[in-house]
Amino acid sequence: MSVKVKICGIKTPEALHAALAARADFVGLNFYSPSPRSLSPDMAAELAELMRDRTAIVALVVDGEDAFIDEIVRKVEPDFLQLHGSEKPQRVAEITRRWGKPVIKAIKVETAADAAEALAYADVARFILFDAKAPKDLAGALPGGNGLAFDWHLLDGVKDRVPYLLSGGLTPENVGAAITATGATMVDVSSGVETAPGIKSPDLIRRFINAARAVHAPV
Repeated sequence: MSVKVKICGIKTPEALHAALAARADFVGLNFYSPSPRSLSPDMAAELAELMRDRTAIVALVVDGEDAFIDEIVRKVEPDFLQLHGSEKPQRVAEITRRWGKPVIKAIKVETAADAAEALAYADVARFILFDAKAPKDLAGALPGGNGLAFDWHLLDGVKDRVPYLLSGGLTPENVGAAITATGATMVDVSSGVETAPGIKSPDLIRRFINAARAVHAPV
């Protein structure tokens, strides 16, 4: 089975075309305003029209308020909502009910106990996204997309109990090893295909997707 790939934080047509040409399975649009990858709903709507029916559109929010999520859903019509903040299981269930969109819930990992928090979302999130937890002393740290990896073995106790995407510090150079080490069937990248924060490289996007697909995920 081929590994599925999500390219997150797309904000230009050039980067999007590279992702679509390489057949990315998911493309993420970021609505967290402090991020260098952020878009307004209107800007995102233009990109969404280019990718509709060609890939799954994922809208990323961080502790988004109802009015903002409503605007995103109305203008962008995403296939998934990715919740990358401190949303509790009850909030995830509420968002799924209210907007009828499956949720990808990010879990930030530094310890095995962090990874185990994913189990609380097993019944309310379609997928878990395991990302690295940023160190408290990291200047300018974002909720995700910091280019940091975590010890993949921290997932050993939970990875067979929830459907998940592996994220955190992945690059074209290490994604193959990450898939082999974890058995991940889906991977996510943002900063690992950038030449500078928020600047996606079409070449790195192609290389990442090709490297991920060169490894066969377990059936």
